[in-house]
Amino acid sequence: MNKRRFLQTTTALALAASFAGAAHAQTPIKFQLDWRFEGPAALFLQSAAKGYYKQAGLDVTIDSGNGSSGAVTRVASGTYDMGFADMAALMEFHANNPDAPNKPVAVMMVYNNTPAAVLALKKSGITQPKDLEGRKLGAPVFDAGRKGFPIFQKANHINSVSWTSMDPPLRETMLVRGDIEAITGFSFTSLLNLEARGVKTEDVVILPFAEHGVKLYGNVIVATPKLIAENPGAVKAFLSAFAKGAKEVMANPAATIETVKARDGIINVPLETRRLQLAIDAVVASPDARREGFGQVVPGRLALMASEVSDAYATKTRVDPSKVWNGSMLPSKAELDILPPAKK
Repeated sequence: MNKRRFLQTTTALALAASFAGAAHAQTPIKFQLDWRFEGPAALFLQSAAKGYYKQAGLDVTIDSGNGSSGAVTRVASGTYDMGFADMAALMEFHANNPDAPNKPVAVMMVYNNTPAAVLALKKSGITQPKDLEGRKLGAPVFDAGRKGFPIFQKANHINSVSWTSMDPPLRETMLVRGDIEAITGFSFTSLLNLEARGVKTEDVVILPFAEHGVKLYGNVIVATPKLIAENPGAVKAFLSAFAKGAKEVMANPAATIETVKARDGIINVPLETRRLQLAIDAVVASPDARREGFGQVVPGRLALMASEVSDAYATKTRVDPSKVWNGSMLPSKAELDILPPAKK
């Protein structure tokens, strides 16, 4: 009898221990950023620093990236479970790799507008899109703004322009030197790069795509179809934890930039704080984001973008908007209410 009771007690303790272990088991998530550890990365790093991912039962690893196309490819390869990438790059991958088995899917909109813009110096005389006709533009061949320029061109009835290609570090240098007359790039990146080369803010003309008839979506959080099928709860938990941290970042960018410095000790803190604020104002808490609601997409706008990207990027097959987006794991409306008060 005593022996039986001992065995029952031992079995009960073993079961309790295994349940406790399961309760504390963390689901590993490897997350690929689109770019280096710069200001906007704080949107993701804050939740890691505050332990929000861990509280959600996730063991999240966040790595820097080298562009949206690379982020999409790495998630597609299965090296990463989730990532952050430009919606146009995701669409391009889908349409050019129709038979790829593990095409990433967008699960949350973060940059409601593309950060792509045309930038020129005031002395060029360029003040509006039409002034770009016949001008010499420059950008790396893979730049999102350059690839999407035909959409901007069509929306603004711009005839021919010529292009010069270069590596990213030379883009703004060549504009300052006068080798080219305008560039495409992310507004908040190229502006700060021009300032770093001695150009005053007031001497720069910025023509954001979003303000000139081009309503492309920008960066989204993507996940592998495998993770979505096998553990949609983990995706939802990640998005909820991310939203919690992102809300804190947008409420006080200066206080949260330290999360970026912790990952890259040589960043220029004032510069990256400004880059983060510019990104928040231009693409995260934009008028379109406030209208549509953070994290979500409008089907009609997504469908139009799919059609425009198919044409501008000359993809092998047409982009199917229903294949690139899955909003079923988005957190509640209350959890997505994270945008700071509109600036007056």
